[in-house]
Amino acid sequence: PGLSKAPVYAILIALAEILSVKDISGRKLFYVHYIDFNKRLDEWVTHERLDLKKIQFPKKEAKTPTKNGLPGSRPGSPEREVKRKVEVVSPATPVPSETAPASVFPQNGAARRAVAAQPGRKRKSNCLGTDEDSQDSSDGIPSAPRMTGSLVSDRSHDDIVTRMKNIECIELGRHRLKPWYFSPYPQELTTLPVLYLCEFCLKYGRSLKCLQRHLTKCDLRHPPGNEIYRKGTISFFEIDGRKNKSYSQNLCLLAKCFLDHKTLYYDTDPFLFYVMTEYDCKGFHIVGYFSKEKESTEDYNVACILTLPPYQRRGYGKLLIEFSYELSKVEGKTGTPEKPLSDLGLLSYRSYWSQTILEILMGLKSESGERPQITINEISEITSIKKEDVISTLQYLNLINYYKGQYILTLSEDIVDGHERAMLKRLLRIDSKCLHFTPKDWSKRGKW
Repeated sequence: PGLSKAPVYAILIALAEILSVKDISGRKLFYVHYIDFNKRLDEWVTHERLDLKKIQFPKKEAKTPTKNGLPGSRPGSPEREVKRKVEVVSPATPVPSETAPASVFPQNGAARRAVAAQPGRKRKSNCLGTDEDSQDSSDGIPSAPRMTGSLVSDRSHDDIVTRMKNIECIELGRHRLKPWYFSPYPQELTTLPVLYLCEFCLKYGRSLKCLQRHLTKCDLRHPPGNEIYRKGTISFFEIDGRKNKSYSQNLCLLAKCFLDHKTLYYDTDPFLFYVMTEYDCKGFHIVGYFSKEKESTEDYNVACILTLPPYQRRGYGKLLIEFSYELSKVEGKTGTPEKPLSDLGLLSYRSYWSQTILEILMGLKSESGERPQITINEISEITSIKKEDVISTLQYLNLINYYKGQYILTLSEDIVDGHERAMLKRLLRIDSKCLHFTPKDWSKRGKW
């Protein structure tokens, strides 16, 4: 009694890097990147939010001597524009954490061990690409741009333009989306307050009137391509990047707004796109998608994967992952996603791998009173998850123990209880009986 019930706000002061300054009607705005936070939190702020008394000017890097003792330029990253770092006061709303707090299993005081990502092999060539929601990482960065396939973004070629969000807002069907990252839409569209997209063919327009005029001509009510899965209101469409080039390019432009790890190019021919949709009386509405190379020498079954923001945290991301492995099972292969994974992508894959492997381990039955046995290869064959991912997941869950000269898997009560709770929440699952998919041998089909 007598105490105020007014909400209490915490004010966060974070170190930020000023990337650009613009003047609108005599008012200066500063584009800032929060140090140690994901780029999707970058924003334009007014000078009131900046503490200009604590500016940190970057120190000039000293030149390192060459092998013969002569002065030389420092090897490594290319020269970049010098930027100031200042402290920024955040608005009175919580700033999202760098990684999502959701975990598959409850934390019961047991230490969790993070497994370092396997460095990917250097790849020669490039493409179009896109992946599930993102964090800066240098794992697997190729030495040269790749001319076919999805590519990890080469940070050495980053510039101020591509580091800044260039689209203010996207209207897609009944949703308005606020992009997280730069996407190479035509420059004349980047000054618009809203970019309007047809939710069926993904063509972009300058205004609502342009969109309305387009809708009178557009007869699509679902993605182009073949519908290879339908259960309830969920459908998957397989789209050939060569046959449906315009749609594929528009899909990648949209996806690049929410992906930071991939470089976007316009050669979609080497790719297949699997678009997940939700059906209602107005048509099939895009929920997310993943792409895969028609021929992958590294056993990648996913090049890029994305769930659109309005559908995130509803189980759709895991459904996309499960579908990619169902395709691998039909193909008779084991697969793995292209590395590095984004922060949210890694969370989704870790969760899927953990639940899938634990489902198998808990279903094992003992014979003749002896402990049930299973090999890593058997788990990989059953699930189509690549052996390296099976091992890293078992290590991540801390299930592997060495006992009396052999490796054993130990399932604690906490792990079992956590898994059962997680599976109760996982209502969306792929039904293999509803999949109508015939894999093609692309190596025998000429240039795709």
